Amino acid sequence: MDLETALKECSTALDLFLNNRFADALALLKPWKSQSMYHAMGYSSILVMQAGMTFDPKDMDAAMTSLRESLQTCQRFRKKTGIVETLTNLWYRQPVDTLTEEEMHAELCYAEVLLQKAALTFLDESIIGFIKGGMRIRNSYQIYKDCQALANVTKEMEKLKSTHVHFRGGVNMGIGSFNLMLSLLPSRVLRLMEFLGFSGDRELGLSELREGAANNSLRSILSTLTLLMFHLYITVILGTGEGNLTEAEALLEPYIEKFPNGALILFYIARIALLKGNFTFAQEKYLACIAAQEEWRQIHHLCYWELMWAYSFEQNWREAYRYADLLCKESKWSQAVYVFQKAAILSMLPEEEVTELGENVVELFRQVDGLRLRIAGKSIPTEKFAAKKAQRYSSSHPVKLVVPALEMMYVWNGFTVVGKRPELTESILATLEKAEEQLKDDPNLSEYHLDDQCVVQLLKGLCLRQLGRMVQAELCFNHVISSEKDIKHENYLVPFTMYELGLLHKQKGDIDKAIAVIENAKMNYKDYNMESRLHFRIHAALNTMGSFSAKLPPSRTPA
Repeated sequence: MDLETALKECSTALDLFLNNRFADALALLKPWKSQSMYHAMGYSSILVMQAGMTFDPKDMDAAMTSLRESLQTCQRFRKKTGIVETLTNLWYRQPVDTLTEEEMHAELCYAEVLLQKAALTFLDESIIGFIKGGMRIRNSYQIYKDCQALANVTKEMEKLKSTHVHFRGGVNMGIGSFNLMLSLLPSRVLRLMEFLGFSGDRELGLSELREGAANNSLRSILSTLTLLMFHLYITVILGTGEGNLTEAEALLEPYIEKFPNGALILFYIARIALLKGNFTFAQEKYLACIAAQEEWRQIHHLCYWELMWAYSFEQNWREAYRYADLLCKESKWSQAVYVFQKAAILSMLPEEEVTELGENVVELFRQVDGLRLRIAGKSIPTEKFAAKKAQRYSSSHPVKLVVPALEMMYVWNGFTVVGKRPELTESILATLEKAEEQLKDDPNLSEYHLDDQCVVQLLKGLCLRQLGRMVQAELCFNHVISSEKDIKHENYLVPFTMYELGLLHKQKGDIDKAIAVIENAKMNYKDYNMESRLHFRIHAALNTMGSFSAKLPPSRTPA
């Protein structure tokens, strides 16, 4: 099968995939996956996506086997080089400009499959897996850079070929994704990565991906999905919560026309609505996404997670519980977080309702620690956080958590989302004030009492800041910071509160003070819960304020 026909067939398979016909897409690609690099890559990409969603060992093995076969298929089409030429190229890193069109595409597909294999290797849960994954990422990045150099020296005649746009689109996607993802890393890690030959230039990453999304190539959708992931998830969870929703809507528009019932498309429409604060519309679209297909149940699980939050923002705890319960029953992703979340939501309901639902909050919290996963021998930070909170229920006299569902909302940066709706923010503030009163009047002061008060003050400060009541918000944040020496268990509170106080100063226009407070949180605190998540957020915040410490020396490598 020639390159042009292969690209056309893969484009048809992609349309099937976006129309929720996942098995049909695989069936179209399967017969040619050992003879065509694009069929091989498309087939293994779908299996990798499935494995990433299910976390099922069977799916992981199937994806890994498919990736190995894809690498062999791509390898057959790559330029055969003699040992001397190989060594020369390795030494000088000069791309060979005598490659045929097919050999150029083979390099690109090889780099892409290698990157997917690296991502899957990271889930291998061993240090060796981590090292192997790192080596593959480096190798993949190097090939992408060679492909970029090839695209830049391609003769004008070659550029006129119908297949060249797909090559260029692949380079945009690869170089763009690498630069964008690496730019998220805190400065000290990024300096090390640059030393190793990587480049983490955010603006370059965004412009490459935008070009890739607009150039109507086979990989345009991948560039689009990467940008959507960045604007709608990464900037929210690991940033300051200010994703570019206007760009996200514009990127999605052509796909809404073409695939109005596509589950992926409906999912992102709902996510944009959620981030705008249109929770009812978001809930409708997530339900439409669930109804759109039955083949990949995992997409339903993503919707359950989102619906759980959409109802939590409205403090509709009964509905939020429904979706947390479904996640506990059906999804393998993170049982520790799901069970904690379910127990946390139930904690917000009156006790008689919990009994009516046939649930036992204490028993649920006691399960959390035993459900934790380990990746490369390491705990997952959110699971570690949940298990530490749930520890309070392990003794024979459990001490209740105060507002656990609202605290978890903060962990996922949900207060910036609910802040779009002042009336709902007021409602959450009222819940926190009620909790504050109960703590004041509590006759049995436990060892957690002061920590609980500080949790409430931090969350109150967030609501007040969202409502523009800056003086009161600052008092709440300072209350937490001044209690530093007396906090016994929640070691994350002071650095996270300092960061939030810094954002408050930024909102008031006092940039120097904001940078000073955030730098203090960054430099003077370590070994606390969810430290890496805060460092990501700090890096993002300092970048928005033009702080010198967030800006890096010019990259030593051409991107």
